[in-house]
Amino acid sequence: MVLTMGPYTCKECSALQIMEQSHTTVISNSLTNGISIRKSHFNGIIPPMPWFGMDIGGTLSKLVFFEPKDAISEKTEDETQLMSNVTKYLTKNSAYGKSGHRDAHQQMDNVKICNRIGTLHFIRFPTSEMNNFLELAKRKGMAASVSTVCATGGGAFKFEENFKNELNLKLCKCDELDSLIRGLLFTVASNNNECYFWSQCTEDEQCSTQEYTFQYNKYPFIVVNIGSGVSVLAVYGPNNYKRISGTSIGGGTFLGLCSLLTGCNTFEEAIELAANGDNTKVDKLVRDIYGGSYSRFGLPGELVASSFGHMNSKEKRAQVSREDLARATLVTITNNIASIARMCALNERIDRVCFVGNFLRVNPISMKLLSHAMDYWSNGSQKAIFLNHEGYFGAIGCLLSFDERYKD
Repeated sequence: MVLTMGPYTCKECSALQIMEQSHTTVISNSLTNGISIRKSHFNGIIPPMPWFGMDIGGTLSKLVFFEPKDAISEKTEDETQLMSNVTKYLTKNSAYGKSGHRDAHQQMDNVKICNRIGTLHFIRFPTSEMNNFLELAKRKGMAASVSTVCATGGGAFKFEENFKNELNLKLCKCDELDSLIRGLLFTVASNNNECYFWSQCTEDEQCSTQEYTFQYNKYPFIVVNIGSGVSVLAVYGPNNYKRISGTSIGGGTFLGLCSLLTGCNTFEEAIELAANGDNTKVDKLVRDIYGGSYSRFGLPGELVASSFGHMNSKEKRAQVSREDLARATLVTITNNIASIARMCALNERIDRVCFVGNFLRVNPISMKLLSHAMDYWSNGSQKAIFLNHEGYFGAIGCLLSFDERYKD
């Protein structure tokens, strides 16, 4: 079934309904230094600052914040002070509490949202830390001037009551895949350096990334979104796509298995372990079975024939390290995703495959494996494309719900 995106992606409270509402509340908190702020809902002219978009995933929550840089005379002195305080707190820090982080290197400047020119900031935190995030947001007054934020992901449903009770904030829930595609297309169009691919990915010394000019108005292409699980989409135009496959074996699987096998606690720790491991001590290769390659069917000797195949041997188990187990887990998950992506591209007869999602953050090992798999098994006819903003496209798509109402 082909899904068509309408002009407003928020399903439970359409953008038009939101814009037509208004109410006033007096607020006093530590961030505003006691000043009284008008808490106005979308007033039909321009939404009140600050502007956020959220993607609350099963493992990681992503938040994008728009900081306007142009002058606007309509804002009151109190609203200007509030925006200044929120912006100052969010942008002067790269970490919030124990687990929140701002990805400063992904900042996008000179972006147009709701006919305003400004900067997009990108913040992430583990979804397991949602209660701490809400407490911090309440303490810092991040929701002081708005009553609704557009959000997507399963957490927009799961944590809806938490936002209402803790922040008096309503989540306008946007479709997850609509938001993903909308955010991806916007980012590619806004950032000339967004896309890249890996060249000579099997040669460590010669391997490098190269910029890829993505003609975003040229369709179709495939998007493989690797989060806790995986969704595979075929995109035929800016407003229509279909979900053609998926798997429950994704980034959440990798972190879960690594935590069980190695005792690691974070994704970053799991990736660091994998970077120093050798999966061939865990996986059984074609050469372990054939003594070399299986040339008749083009299966090289170094190809994994059985993931974790050596682990049925007590002797082999005694020789592996935490690093080896982490590497084998990463290779297993990535190879499975590559196989599904390759078959989907083949079935749809599409040669451009975009891999996105936070599984790819700080994870060049998987990117190189995906690149090699797509190139090798297609005899060079299919290319793996990666995007710099990885897992933030859903949150960006939510923020653009504003733009659908206010664009020229």
